[in-house]
Amino acid sequence: MDTMQEEHSLKLSKMRYRDRFGSLPGNGLLISKLPQVDENERGESASTPEESQPLYTHPENPNELVPPPRTHEFNSQEHLGSSSRRGSAIIAALRRPSQAIALSAAHAVMAQRKYFMTLFQSHSDRSLHDDENKKQTDREILRNRRLGDDALTKILSALYAKLLVVLGMAFPITEIISPNVRPFFYQGFYLYLYLGSILFVAYMYGSLIKEKAVSSAVKSYHKDAKTDSTVLEKKIDEQSNHHPIRYGSFYLRLGAIAFGIGSMVYSGLEFGRYFELKSNDHCHSNLLNAITPATRMCLTLLQIQFIFLNSKDVQIGRHHIVSRFGLMHMIATNLCEWLYVLVEETKHEIVHFEERHNNTKHGKFCFEGHVMGSLVQNASPFLFPCKIEYSLICAVILFEMWKEIKANTKESKDASSQSGINNDVRSPGHHGHFNWHLFGSAMQSHHHFSVDCSKAHKGLFSGILVIVLTIISLIMFFVLTSYPGAKEEKSVYLNNAEIEVQVVELILYIISIITVVMAMIKMRPMKYCRKTHDGHSSLGLDNTLLVVAQTGMFIYCMFSIIGCYFNTAHNSTMGLVVEAFSFIQTCLQTIFVLDGWWRRCRNLEQARKKPGRELVTFLIISNMAMWIVNVLVKNRAEFRPTHLQFYGEWAWTIITHISMPLAIFYRFHSTICLFEIWKSAFKLKPPYKHPLLPFI
Repeated sequence: MDTMQEEHSLKLSKMRYRDRFGSLPGNGLLISKLPQVDENERGESASTPEESQPLYTHPENPNELVPPPRTHEFNSQEHLGSSSRRGSAIIAALRRPSQAIALSAAHAVMAQRKYFMTLFQSHSDRSLHDDENKKQTDREILRNRRLGDDALTKILSALYAKLLVVLGMAFPITEIISPNVRPFFYQGFYLYLYLGSILFVAYMYGSLIKEKAVSSAVKSYHKDAKTDSTVLEKKIDEQSNHHPIRYGSFYLRLGAIAFGIGSMVYSGLEFGRYFELKSNDHCHSNLLNAITPATRMCLTLLQIQFIFLNSKDVQIGRHHIVSRFGLMHMIATNLCEWLYVLVEETKHEIVHFEERHNNTKHGKFCFEGHVMGSLVQNASPFLFPCKIEYSLICAVILFEMWKEIKANTKESKDASSQSGINNDVRSPGHHGHFNWHLFGSAMQSHHHFSVDCSKAHKGLFSGILVIVLTIISLIMFFVLTSYPGAKEEKSVYLNNAEIEVQVVELILYIISIITVVMAMIKMRPMKYCRKTHDGHSSLGLDNTLLVVAQTGMFIYCMFSIIGCYFNTAHNSTMGLVVEAFSFIQTCLQTIFVLDGWWRRCRNLEQARKKPGRELVTFLIISNMAMWIVNVLVKNRAEFRPTHLQFYGEWAWTIITHISMPLAIFYRFHSTICLFEIWKSAFKLKPPYKHPLLPFI
């Protein structure tokens, strides 16, 4: 009977414990001690189970005993529903230790498995994260290495060009200074410069032909195979339809081509002079004196095509290491050519002066010749400025191309594309024009160009009058200088010719100063739109060339003012005043061009009135007149005989031949920049609102 009651009480306790707790305590709790209850006290304890609950070891501290968990520690909703029940038979249920130990062991295994799963998952996530960090680090290291290599090639190419320029300056000067040096000993160095530049241009064109052939073969293969090549064709089209960067305006490129033709004529005369002088043993002529000018002619033709005609097709960024050294080699070639022509023309004029004074100190230089020698001597004063100006334009444009070369990284490609877009949008005088109609419809054309000459007639006819008077004065100058007569009488005519040219120059400078000031005042209310690149304002290629060429004007004006101030001749005051006004006009005109380059019409009223356009038209023609004066008269050192006496023949000839080619180019390029202002500043760019139709 007692046994049956005990079994019934045990079953009832299990049911009540299961209903209240669901199972034995889990979470790693193991039974460490079961309270031993007397049989006499069993009923008591069964009726009051809370007073003698079993104790369990704490999962974190095994030495600590804790009571079984309450019902609120379980998360199941069914357990929470039975939390109101009391476990009156807990002690009875735990009278069988085997079941409690088995349940606790099962919970321990589950908890251990959960722990290992959590540990494995966290470790795998950490390993994946470490792999991503490692890949990112390797990518960053590779990118930094490419940028470092790119910077290193940039530095090395610049040092290489500097070495070539120093050698190109040292060789011709050594030939003049030292009497122990054989003439034209440095022709091999210039032949190396020319051949290196030709090879680089040929390499770039060969790469272009190869890329076009590969893309054409791939397209034809996919067309014959009739496969889906949409992605490939899209990539090829993106490469072929890239946005090229135009270096300089159309008129600058046109002028550079004209100067290149003059340079080729100069080289052709040197090539022809070799055949006339090779029979003269005194002239020390060799075969290099013929090969070098011929190679220079070929390089001039290839360089014109490379820079000005086909620059949109050649992608120099794909071979950035070869391109850096190749472009720097071409830059050094143009600068060395500039120095060579400068030294040669100075040498020609010095020898001419010494021949007039029957001085044979520099007899090792041979320039005589029945046909070609006299032709070179008479034509070189007009042709060598073309050579210098052509070399200057090419060197500056090649330097701009060299700066645009970047390493093949994502950031550099994005920056290049963005700079190309900025150059296309903001630079004046580029590919095409936008013709805006009355109701705002836009049409872009790359082949049709229209010029609006409204509000320019007064300036045009005034400029024509000025240039006609300038040509008449130059004719009078050449008539006076070629007057045959006695030495004293000829000196008077030369003096009158110099004064006549100075008077014309003074009138030109005064009128130009007044015109520039009036144009500044009239164009001041117009909108100022400055181009920016990477957050920094860019001066632009044309403006850079203008500022560089202005250096020649400053050199000539300053040395002329100093020579006139310390000279006691009767006409020195006139020369001082003329050069002072020339300096003022140059400064004001440069400021006006740099400011007016970014001016645009603000509204339709300004677009209709075009304030200052007739003044800009007059400045264009007046600069052409000043350019003619510099080319035909002032490029000769003998134009100012008082300065020849004051500085000496060598010094003044060198000063003239350094400064006047830059001064000539300044007048030519000022005409180009003023025409760009005339063409672009008085157009109304979108968006704008019509005063009568505000929704246009």
